[in-house]
Amino acid sequence: MNAKIYNQGGKEQGTIDLSPKLFDLPWNADLVNQVVLSMQANQRQVTAHAKNRGEVSGGGKKPWRQKGTGRARHGSTRSPIWRHGGATHGPRNDKVYARTVTKKMKARALLTILSAKFRDGELLFVDQMALDAAKTKAAQATVKQLAAIPGFEKMTHKKGKRAFFALPAKNDALYKSFRNIPSVVTEELRNLNPVDALTYKYVVIVNPKESLGSLATRLV
Repeated sequence: MNAKIYNQGGKEQGTIDLSPKLFDLPWNADLVNQVVLSMQANQRQVTAHAKNRGEVSGGGKKPWRQKGTGRARHGSTRSPIWRHGGATHGPRNDKVYARTVTKKMKARALLTILSAKFRDGELLFVDQMALDAAKTKAAQATVKQLAAIPGFEKMTHKKGKRAFFALPAKNDALYKSFRNIPSVVTEELRNLNPVDALTYKYVVIVNPKESLGSLATRLV
């Protein structure tokens, strides 16, 4: 199996052979769902906290005697049915949402998502990417040129997460150029994970010959 390679200007430059182990995996919804939900749960910031009846102030004394008043019996004003009482089943900052997900599962889920994007025409290979200066205007021009490729027209949409540019190595100039475009992100390919692969509609792999070699070494 092979795919077309384009240059930064959106012109076709040739083809590249792709390994079926990377881009020909069948869709596995159960695996992808488990891995993505686990990663999102592990990133969850637990800040909301409601006090229970043991944490609110007051209520040490019984409000009134048990019998003879004609009123309902109560043992404490800290009860959840009282005003200013403790919360029932409220959010707690001591709750642990973390889930265990193995490296093998994460790798398999990422390759499954990349295979699906390749079949759906949402995976783009660019031979190289470089800008003369770290300018947002230059980055926008590059995105516009790549959006001219058939099937990638929605890359220029301002709303939503549109494109994840996976670089073979760290590049500060590209990062500074693209960081003011909210619909696009640039990151090293080694940092690509299943959550990002699903969040962004298109995945653009820069310098695929080098990038896919490191991807195969890390995941296969």
